[in-house]
This record gives sequence, structure tokens and C-alpha cells, in this order.
Amino acid sequence: MKHVIPFLSGLLFGLGLLLSGMNDPQKVRGFLDIFGNWQPELIAVMGGAVVTFFIVFQVSKTRARPLFAPSFHLPSLQAIDFRLMSGAIMFGAGWGLVGLCPGPALVDILSGNESVLIFVGALIAGNRLAHYVVGPVKSS
Repeated sequence: MKHVIPFLSGLLFGLGLLLSGMNDPQKVRGFLDIFGNWQPELIAVMGGAVVTFFIVFQVSKTRARPLFAPSFHLPSLQAIDFRLMSGAIMFGAGWGLVGLCPGPALVDILSGNESVLIFVGALIAGNRLAHYVVGPVKSS
């Protein structure tokens, strides 16, 4: 079960991204273009994700441990600082310019689309560059 549950969870997540269209850069950019040719269909996807997370997170607070793991892994960092805000801004800008975020981009790797492969390569390079230039995140 140690490897089956994460695999099935990732498979379900990937299928959800494909079915909802979150892996389609044109659709995502259309969703973000609120002052142009706005395409609001992804509100249902994002709303469904937020509601589902909220319910499951509330239920998890009543449990001593998860069903298939020895303990919960909650975030140790709580501060809203420059590092978090600058990362969020870069993430949002990249999402808006390209129309992909890391999850859908990883799903799209299997498409073999050259622009997706370049995006994922740049994503990994940027991650490694930030790790070596700025340094790893330290728990508070």
C-alpha cells in the first residue's frame, strides 16, 4: 500500500487535470483573461478542488494519523515573507504567460510537445538555480 496509494492518487489527479482541461494552455490563458475573451469554465475545477481540500483537511484534523501513513506532514513554515511572495509572483506570472503550472505540465510531458518539454526543463533549471543561489528553505 505504501506505493499503491500515492500512485493511484497521482493517477486520479492527472486524469482530473486532463478531463477538466487544466493541461490546455489556451484554456488556462482564456480563464486568466478576465478583461478579454474570458472563459470561466475552470472556476468549477478550482472551486471543486478548494471545497474538496477544505472538507478533507477538516476531517483530517479529527484523526490521529492518516489512513495509509504513520503521520501527517504539515507545513513547518508559517511566515508570509519576501521569499514566499516573490515565489508566488513568479509562479503566477509564469502560469499566466505560459498557461501551465507544474502539475499539468508534468501530465503534458507524455504529449511530447516541444514547448511543454522546454517549460519543464526551465522549471527544473529554475528550481535548481534557486536552490543553489538562494539556498534551501530553512524551517522556522
